[in-house]
Parts: sequence; structure tokens; C-alpha cells
Amino acid sequence: MIRAEGLTKKFGRLVAVDDVSLDIEAGEIFGFLGPNGSGKSTVIRMLCGLLQPTAGGAQLDGLDVVQQTEEVKRRIGYMSQRFSLYEDLTVQENLDFYGAIYGLGRSERDDRRKMVVELVSLEDRLGQLAGVLSGGYKQRLALACSLLHRPKILFLDEPTAGIDPVARREIWDLLFRLAGEGTTLFVTTHYMDEAERCSRVAYIYLSKLIALGRPEELKKLPEVTPDGSVWYEILCDETTQALALVREHPSVRDATIFGDAIHALAGVESDAGALESYLRQRGVRQVHCRAARPSLEDVFVTLTRLRRSNSGG
Repeated sequence: MIRAEGLTKKFGRLVAVDDVSLDIEAGEIFGFLGPNGSGKSTVIRMLCGLLQPTAGGAQLDGLDVVQQTEEVKRRIGYMSQRFSLYEDLTVQENLDFYGAIYGLGRSERDDRRKMVVELVSLEDRLGQLAGVLSGGYKQRLALACSLLHRPKILFLDEPTAGIDPVARREIWDLLFRLAGEGTTLFVTTHYMDEAERCSRVAYIYLSKLIALGRPEELKKLPEVTPDGSVWYEILCDETTQALALVREHPSVRDATIFGDAIHALAGVESDAGALESYLRQRGVRQVHCRAARPSLEDVFVTLTRLRRSNSGG
């Protein structure tokens, strides 16, 4: 449904996107991650036909994004990170306005409005001004507007940024439903738990794609767990104080707090029992250490550090 081959964009001497290739199937939830300024938005703009690539190309649903831009736009929906609808219009007025922009006739517009309103549960909000909606309901409205014209592909730029956990869960339930009905979703996010929900994820850093695959595949990359090392999960009291001690252990190569535990990458010369004893001897109580898989956050942090080190940054 989405294919990019060698996608590159330069702004003068600045290389914003460097040789990015993607192949995304219909109905897939594809996560696109990377630090701010890494090139995510530029990739999306090129895929949507809003920005012409310097080199390479892309096709959406078999259409060339440069040669068939207008037809591409009819097949995609876009939901921006910031609420970009008209706050001084009601929910219904926003929906009717965007339905007209998409070229829907009055009868079709009414049918589609009813359908998307039911999908995102906005029935009791139609008369409210968009500007007074909560963050979660603003995102529901933005999603509804992006779905009015039945897009085959939906681009969502951090769709749950700034909303509460309950609203986040509800938005993702809607996304799963859309994917189940065949809509292809291209999602950017900074939340690792959301990345875990994607069928595949790509990670872009300093304009280059440095990882692509299913979350479980990425956790098995040899760069993430080099030969002779093991990831451990350490549960204990006083986690923040224990972190400094873990980092001082001679076999530990990396350590950070993840939830209520410490994730540590250590050489195989120290097993879980040795790490437990080391911490107990230094006054840490209720210590339990066990071998564990890296988290997706561990994966991206490790790959970023490797790329930064290799580039001399």
C-alpha cells in the first residue's frame, strides 16, 4: 500500500532525509519513530505528495506521489499532532466543512458524518464548539474529519500527544478497529508502549533509517545484545539509589530505570545471583534480579548511541 525507494530530501546542504526505503502492507499499523528533527515529518510530507523528493520516489496504492499527486490526496487522510480544526465552529460545522472540502455531496456528507460520529462516539458533542472540547475529544474530532472521505491510508502524527491515558487507550481502540477494516495506518509516536502495539516499526535518526521490523525482531538485533552480554531486570527497594550502584559494577555496560525496575546490560561474567549479592552488600533491600529481554526503548537508545558513536557525535 505504501512503497518508498531511496527517498531523499535535501534543503541546500542539509540532508533532511537520506535514502529511506519502506514497504507497508494494506491494513498494517506502521509505527514511525525518531527524535525531533530526525526527518519524520519530511518523510510524511513526501509520501503525501506535499513535498517533492530530491531523489528516489514513492507510491501509495500504486500511484506515484509526484506524478499523480491529486489522486494520491484523495486516498489519504491526515491527522496532525496539534489540533488544527476551527475552534470557533461546532463539531458538526467542522465535519460539514471538511466534508465539503473533500467534495462530498450533501447526501453523502450527511451519511459519512453520521458514520464517523458513531465511530468516534461524538453523538452528544455535535453542538459544542470545537475549542471547548477536552484534548481527547479534540483528537476524536480530528480523526473523524480525516475519515470522512474513506481514505485507504491514514497518516497520524503523534495522535495521542498531550491526552490522558484513558483517552489514549480509546484512540488506539479506534485505530485497531480501522486497521481491522483494512485501513493502512502510518503512525508517528514518542510513546514506546504505542510502538509496541504496531505491527512493524521503523526508527529514523539523523535522516537515516537505522531499524525496521517487528518489535520482537528488533529486540533480537545483535547490536542491542552483543555477544558476551545479557540484559537483566532488577527489582529492588530504593530503585533510584540502586541505579547508581548498578552502573558502578564493573561488568555493567548500560543501565536505566524502566517502570519500577532497572534494566541493565551486563557481561556474562556476572550472573543474576552475583548482581543481587553485589547490591545487598551495599545495603539495597529486597533485591531480585533475572535475565530479561530488552525493551523497545532499550533498542532505540542503544541503536542511537551506536550511530552517534560511529558518526563521531
